Amino acid sequence: MIHSLLTKLDRAISIPHADAHCDIPCKIYDPCTAQVATLSIIRLMDLIAELDAKDSLSLADQAQLSRLVAEKEIHAGKVKDEVRVIWGDYFKQPQFEQFPDSNELVHNIMLTGSACKQQIAREHGEKLLELVNEFARRFWATKGIEVFTAECPYPPAMSVVYPKLG
Repeated sequence: MIHSLLTKLDRAISIPHADAHCDIPCKIYDPCTAQVATLSIIRLMDLIAELDAKDSLSLADQAQLSRLVAEKEIHAGKVKDEVRVIWGDYFKQPQFEQFPDSNELVHNIMLTGSACKQQIAREHGEKLLELVNEFARRFWATKGIEVFTAECPYPPAMSVVYPKLG
C-alpha cells in the first residue's frame, strides 16, 4: 500500500532518481577502522583467555564470555566489511597494477577474519593484524602517502601502520 502511494506521488510530482556508484560516494576511505577492529579482536581474545585460565566460571563470568565472543565476531565482520568496501570501491586498475596481488591479500584477510570469528586462538588475530597492516600500507602507497609503524597506545599494544600526514 505504501509503495503504491509513493509510486503515485512520484508520478505526480516527478521526484528525480539518484544513484551512487559506490557505498561511500564522498570518496572517504581509510583502513584505520579495520585496524582498530582487528586490535579489538585481539584484545577480546586476550580477555577470553583470561576467563579460560580460571578454574571455574561463575554465572557472571559465563555472561561475560558470551558478550566477549559476540563482540569478537562482530569486530571480525567489521574488518571484513571495511576491507571489502575499500577493495571493491576504491581499488581500480591503477591500484591493481601497482599491487597485482591485492586480490590474494584481500582473500587472505577474508579467510583470516572468518578464522577469528570461528576460533579464539590469538595467532589468528595476530595474523589478521599483519594482513590488515599490509593492506593499509598498500592503500596509503596508492595515495603517495608515506607510512610508519608504531605500537598502539592501548591494549593489546601491538604494531600498527599509520599514515604520515603531518
